[in-house]
Amino acid sequence: MQGELESLYQAALAALAAVATSDGLHEWEVMYIGKNGSVTKMLRGVGAVAKEERAAFGKRANEIKEALTNAFAQRDDLVKGQELAQDLEGGDIDVTLPGRARPMGGLHPSTQTLREFYDIWAEMGFQVYRSRDIETDDMNFTLLNMPPDHPARDMQDTFYTTTPNVILRTHTSPGQIRAMHEFGANGSQPIRIILPGMCYRFEQITARSEIQFNQVEGLAVGRNIRMSDLKGTVAEFARKMFGENAKVRFRASYFPFTEPSMEVDVECFLCGGEGCNVCKYSGWLEIAGSGMIHPTVLQNGGYDPNEWSGFAFGMGPERITMLKYGIRDIRYFWSNDLRFLEQF
Repeated sequence: MQGELESLYQAALAALAAVATSDGLHEWEVMYIGKNGSVTKMLRGVGAVAKEERAAFGKRANEIKEALTNAFAQRDDLVKGQELAQDLEGGDIDVTLPGRARPMGGLHPSTQTLREFYDIWAEMGFQVYRSRDIETDDMNFTLLNMPPDHPARDMQDTFYTTTPNVILRTHTSPGQIRAMHEFGANGSQPIRIILPGMCYRFEQITARSEIQFNQVEGLAVGRNIRMSDLKGTVAEFARKMFGENAKVRFRASYFPFTEPSMEVDVECFLCGGEGCNVCKYSGWLEIAGSGMIHPTVLQNGGYDPNEWSGFAFGMGPERITMLKYGIRDIRYFWSNDLRFLEQF
């Protein structure tokens, strides 16, 4: 039996060396080391070997099968490499054909709206300025004409940190003060920027409110800037965003950092002003809050309010996206549900 095993081993090696195709390799594997192969059968027949030779025979049979398995793996790599080279040389594979495209992700609907904002405001001469998400209480409130105990602070529920005087910004307006100090050259240079970014408020999450949302602040500081400049600028944005025939109206409002202040509405583009459930049958949709920069804020930014003036506005990209596409639940924006996101 031992001699028969060695003969089989040599025959298998010789047969393997002669194989030159993948089909031939498969046939060799079935013949020698497969489930019913010759070497496998000899391993199963170890019980027929004399008792005193059984251990040595079994050990050698296992060694031979392992050696043949390793030899088969090496031959398989060699044969497949040769076949691939032959296919390439023979032109069976056209390498000029396009490959398989990898699935691409898409832009978040808020990002799409933000980029549209950037393009429109860039055409109107506004640069993008990014301010920090973590702010001081002074920047977020006090320097914006909301000193401690000011009732307007209750309008914005705030996330406080364990560090005194450090909070998550509730709006992008503190960026106004930082921009005026950074670019104003001690109150001697005009400014025209937008300040996009995420804001955070400690509010109950509902279909209409979230604890985080994007906001785009606008700031223009110069000499002899008037309310008519603000109204004309915002109206031009509305026409570029919602169409040339978009109608705009202004309503008096209150913000502590602007005086006078106003809300900006655009005629509902879903119903054409006739009234629908999206505009609550009023025919108008609120898109922004705005106003002339309060003299105290200008002074805190380093400008002399007797010589300089300016306007500011704040817009919510998520809100405008909801209005534009008829989205009724703001929670969809941050739920990471692909069924929602892939629609955009």
